Amino acid sequence: MTLRVLHTADWHIGQTLNGWSREAEHRAWLKALEDVLEAHQIDVLLIAGDVFDGINPSGVSQKLLYQALRGFKTRRPGLVTVITAGNHDPAARLEAPAAILDSLDVHVVATVRRSEGALDVARHMVPLPDASGAVRAYACAIPFLRAADLPGLSFAENGAGSPIVEAARRFHAEMAKGALALADGLPILAMGHLHCHGATESDGAERRILIGGEHAVPEDIFPQAFDYVALGHLHRPQNLAGGRIRYSGSCFPLSATEAGYEHGVTLIEVGDEITKTHLPMPRPAPMLRLPERGTMEVSDLGAALQALDLPDVPADLRPFVYVELTATGSAAVLMTEAERLLSDAPVRPAGIRVHRPATEVTQTPAPVSLAETTPEDLFRTAFEAANGLAPEPAHIAAFRDALAEEG
Repeated sequence: MTLRVLHTADWHIGQTLNGWSREAEHRAWLKALEDVLEAHQIDVLLIAGDVFDGINPSGVSQKLLYQALRGFKTRRPGLVTVITAGNHDPAARLEAPAAILDSLDVHVVATVRRSEGALDVARHMVPLPDASGAVRAYACAIPFLRAADLPGLSFAENGAGSPIVEAARRFHAEMAKGALALADGLPILAMGHLHCHGATESDGAERRILIGGEHAVPEDIFPQAFDYVALGHLHRPQNLAGGRIRYSGSCFPLSATEAGYEHGVTLIEVGDEITKTHLPMPRPAPMLRLPERGTMEVSDLGAALQALDLPDVPADLRPFVYVELTATGSAAVLMTEAERLLSDAPVRPAGIRVHRPATEVTQTPAPVSLAETTPEDLFRTAFEAANGLAPEPAHIAAFRDALAEEG
């Protein structure tokens, strides 16, 4: 019988975007995930870190997670869930309700377990049964690693390689050796939360997590003993090592950079072979860019918003809109007008940027001393550099008033 596993990561429950809560989106996405679990008859759910967006999740965020886990188990009574911690997660808080979560077959591994200085690999291994109850594979749950988790890490080493990479390599080799002994020939699905070289990262919601100055490690730190490596941290769904190592990606776009990603989850089927299938999931709320390419003048923004012909939805599920404006005047004035137009539309403003065309900069000699310039001249130069046009009389008057108050 085939074991059906769903690989997910980077839920970031509790995230806000430009001050807007994502709670309603997370609630809708988790309900959709519940449907996926049932529709695809999933036996095991893997969550590879960054369940929460911060180390101090609100009561609402925690309740949302536990309600979802309860709902999953109700829809799929035989479901086993394995959760590892990411760099955003409060490790101790994730593990605290273990006694209760055990009753839901939810296994949380948020910290590295050791016994007498050695890795306690057995406490990282979770048996994965199929629908008949027979164990068909093991999850080797590895949380986000910190410098203290890496054996023999020394920055005094004089070798050619990175001490971080070498320590990470030793850690995973030790884990794989113990996992092989415990798995007794069954496939091992490892879980991790880190950045591998060669993978595509996105700006905005992802942090470059540093261990001793290193933010990425080579994919070959994962030994071949791991038949599949379910990673979290990078939000774009992508494969490494021919698909043996995979990022499932985040649940939905968490920043403007991710608006073009095809978000979803990864279905892993473990039988005679291991197959991986990306399952796209609909976004609870659209993320739009105006215009789709290039920039627009603020005078065209109102018509562009009307042309969207947006459906009537609850305020907390309205589309996020990023606006890219052509600089036709003061940036502050343009942004104020854009904000006014956005506030009248059924959208959630996610960001406004004003773009100035690249122009040749004429090099002028710097003044030899302050005696060769005046504060007002400096203000005019700074204003023009920031806004691409000379200050108006009202700006000069305001500057003079401010200068007089300082005097």
